[in-house]
Amino acid sequence: MINWGIIGCGDVTELKSGPAFNKINGSSLHAVMRRNAEKAADYAKRHHVKKWYDNAEALINDPLVNAIYVATPPSTHEQYAIAAMKAGKPVYVEKPFSVDSLSARRIAEASKTLNIKLCVAHYRRQMPIFKKVKQLLEENYIGKILTISIVLYQHGMDPSPENWRLDPETSGGGYFHDLAPHQLDLIYYYFKAPVLISGVSLNQSDKNKADDAVACTMLFENGAVMNGLWSFTVPVTEEKDICEITGTEGSIRFSVFNMKKITVRKNGNEEEINFDPLQHVQQPMIEKVTEYFSGNGANPCSGDDGYTVMWMIDQTTRK
Repeated sequence: MINWGIIGCGDVTELKSGPAFNKINGSSLHAVMRRNAEKAADYAKRHHVKKWYDNAEALINDPLVNAIYVATPPSTHEQYAIAAMKAGKPVYVEKPFSVDSLSARRIAEASKTLNIKLCVAHYRRQMPIFKKVKQLLEENYIGKILTISIVLYQHGMDPSPENWRLDPETSGGGYFHDLAPHQLDLIYYYFKAPVLISGVSLNQSDKNKADDAVACTMLFENGAVMNGLWSFTVPVTEEKDICEITGTEGSIRFSVFNMKKITVRKNGNEEEINFDPLQHVQQPMIEKVTEYFSGNGANPCSGDDGYTVMWMIDQTTRK
């Protein structure tokens, strides 16, 4: 049995991940931690978790916890992940993997040095909609891949002090660092690492410290070219979320964050493939991580994978 402990039982764990740990065979959520003791206790009560802590070290050293999920903001991922691995406990780390690729590399190397298992929460890899895209690509359904286009426009402005995503020291950047890992990991998952990246990142609004506009071009080994454009200051009426993969025989179009359908065009015909929403979007990934930690499956997203995505981000933003 994998008895999980969560470090950082904040908003991301309320529905996306936390409840899933008790819905998977061989998995149980044993303890949670948050620095605010009142909030930690409240989370444990609402989610029927046996133990809660306001100290990460105490949770890591709980003798009944044998796996750790690090769900804090990125600036503390390295600290907590390595501490857990030094305690001999495998770790599942939220995305973004860390604040930059150097930190990500240190976490990945610690896993190898200590011989402790490590997974990164790029959970879209295991969701049915994105697995279907991978299947279509592997079947060469739209022929040789020529171009990939990503556009994400969001209004994005939340100036409240609690919004750590707009503090580069905590998040690594801004909304791009928070959201683009989902998109870039899928592209890496589908096409392997790019061989060339050119990008620009800037702050167009001057309303906080974080860059809010990013553009990039990536070249992949198979000859495909990707163009990406992100803006987080557009009017609400101009919000967009589009990923389109075009090949010699058609195209596949989908949204990375509004995960409802795939539109496939081929030979002049258009087909929509619809998907039911998941109650807990991380559940398929957590199931694979649990199998891996139990010795019954392969690593669904390694530390090296997490590092590569952070490297793609660093190369794009030139930070």
